[in-house]
Amino acid sequence: MGDIKVRIGLIGAGGNTRSRHIPGFQALDDVELVTVANRTPASSEEVASQFGIPRVSADWRAVLDDPEVDAVCIGTWPYTHAEMTIAALTAGKHVLCEARMASRSDEAREMLRVSRQHPGLVAQIVPAPHTLPLDKTIIDLIAQGYIGELISLDARIVNGNFPDHEGQAHWRHDRDLSGNNVMNMGIWYEAMMRWVGPASSVSAVGRSVVPHRKDEAGRRVPMMIPDHIDIIGEMEQGGQMRFAVSSAIGLAATEVYLFGTDGTLAVRVIDGQTFGLFGGQRGDATLSPIDVPAEKRGKWRVEEEFVRAVRGLERVTHTDFATGVRYMEWTDAVTRSLRGRRRVQLPLEVGG
Repeated sequence: MGDIKVRIGLIGAGGNTRSRHIPGFQALDDVELVTVANRTPASSEEVASQFGIPRVSADWRAVLDDPEVDAVCIGTWPYTHAEMTIAALTAGKHVLCEARMASRSDEAREMLRVSRQHPGLVAQIVPAPHTLPLDKTIIDLIAQGYIGELISLDARIVNGNFPDHEGQAHWRHDRDLSGNNVMNMGIWYEAMMRWVGPASSVSAVGRSVVPHRKDEAGRRVPMMIPDHIDIIGEMEQGGQMRFAVSSAIGLAATEVYLFGTDGTLAVRVIDGQTFGLFGGQRGDATLSPIDVPAEKRGKWRVEEEFVRAVRGLERVTHTDFATGVRYMEWTDAVTRSLRGRRRVQLPLEVGG
């Protein structure tokens, strides 16, 4: 199966699809992008013309009905992911679905259930990309005992610089479109699960520092998703989590610390965008840069991994549906804690 041609249909072609997925697929041998269905016929035609895609489909269901499509790349907003993914698997298509996996964890669990009913089909979620170059080194250092036992995972994720009261409402501010995720906390939790596993409890407080914004029509709409949130919790392997995410604090930088009984690891921004790894152990005066060998540096290879999995050459690791369900349950737990002002245990009880 290693040399089979893979024919892909695009359902949604937003920024990430255009900047990453389409070029990624087109760089692979024996992969053909055969059709695209975007939000409007005009935008579909624009994408097809820009990237040399031969056909435009009337809507996403037409992509699934196309007998020349082997696999689909779903790049729509989260509220559509469950319906489209389940329909695609039922139609016999392999699925690469953009993160966030779904709106809520019940949708994600149903996606996982249906995928298990079709074990011959590849089902993959686009992974959190920002720590890929560092992940293997962090995992290996922890396994080798560099930090000892985890005391605390301490993360501050910054998405802006002071509140922007004039900013326009975005789909990520709309819970009906975006689901229960808050800013980019879900993808960071996914990355941190690679290092230390999942959380076992969540307590959260948050607020909308910018309480309203204007939509595309100029109407003032309330912000239902916080732009500043603080989360504490316990980790399944032991230790605790303190996790802050904000698009409203100024003069701050994204930093993640793993504090252990014998050492500390830190992920910090080093040039305004790229993340570097730092560490220190007992007896050290300060944290020092940790060299990440070239052979351990991960990279973005989502499209390659997906196609190779379709061909039976490897298994999906970044990111499988089971992992997606775990981060969706965590985001739902955060929402439940915010609304109920209570501590929420993980994994979630179905229907709880």
